[in-house]
Amino acid sequence: MKTTHITAMNTPTYTYNALQQFIENALASQGLPIQDAKKVSQLMAEADLQGSDGHGIIRLPQYIKRIQAGGINKHPKIRVVHERSAMAVVDGDNGMGHLVVSHAVDLAIEKASEAGVAWVNTRFSNHAGPASLYSRRPLQHNMLGLYFAVGNANHLPPWGGMDMLLSTNPISAGIPTAEDPPVVLDMATTVAAYGKVKAKAKRGEMMPQGWMIDRQGQPLLDPNKSNEGFLLPIGEHKGYGLALIVGLLAGTLGGAAMGRDVIDFNADHVSVTNTGQAILVIDLAAFGDPEHFKHEVDRLVRDIRSSERLPGVERIWLPGEQSFEKRERYGSQGIPIAPALVNELNTLATTWGIAPLSAA
Repeated sequence: MKTTHITAMNTPTYTYNALQQFIENALASQGLPIQDAKKVSQLMAEADLQGSDGHGIIRLPQYIKRIQAGGINKHPKIRVVHERSAMAVVDGDNGMGHLVVSHAVDLAIEKASEAGVAWVNTRFSNHAGPASLYSRRPLQHNMLGLYFAVGNANHLPPWGGMDMLLSTNPISAGIPTAEDPPVVLDMATTVAAYGKVKAKAKRGEMMPQGWMIDRQGQPLLDPNKSNEGFLLPIGEHKGYGLALIVGLLAGTLGGAAMGRDVIDFNADHVSVTNTGQAILVIDLAAFGDPEHFKHEVDRLVRDIRSSERLPGVERIWLPGEQSFEKRERYGSQGIPIAPALVNELNTLATTWGIAPLSAA
């Protein structure tokens, strides 16, 4: 079966399996144990499947640069360093972030099944992809998830300042439903995640006004000049405050980097990033009948979706619905990958000694 298709806009598309296998082969070629390479590749391909193209295969060259430079531990001993009945701190030993956060989420689910709620922090982790990959995981256990992370480079100054002491610090919430798509919020505390800036650059597109400003306070539209300015927070001073709190919870609380200690992993491939994340898991059964809760969420979702719209608005969307629709569409029609990225990956594939992405 062919793994490559061409869209009407001449953007090649690939199956999930093609992306996953290519990523797995690339990571394994660099010495990552095959089971670890498989787990990371599955999560990275899932990111592209749901439309989070700033956190999927686009990150592969960067990850491999860090692995080759010794900036990521290929054989980490992920372990719990602090623990009580409903909390823990997981030390990732500088392993791939996808592995560290997956360990933390699994532990939080296990603890929440006993205590009703659990909070698990990570430290000495790394970039782990889109937040929603992890807030969604408790849903299959009749639990809800809240995820927080410190971004892997500072692109946000304090409100009114110019020193970049904060990052995009994302938040995600996964709320289960009975019949409708789950409610899944995944947002940076900046107007746009920096991964979206990277994706714009790769596709040769300009940024919309309102994403970034330069150091004179003027709109910055060229993603290739992003290092000349900084991202804007959502809601002005409110977003700045939210980014600060998320960083304190996901970073400082667990002993991870925050503020000026954050390593810019876009520029530094060697230093240990000590990235921090946090997952809060709540067992619905601790509050009553999970099915009743999920049906109530369905009812509210339908009320919102069918509510009166402003003129010119075709549809009211719920958080996560567009990603859900992309999962279905990309699953059947293929995942679009920018031609420039495909060319870069296939050039690198030669140096990695693996088959190109276009292979069947």
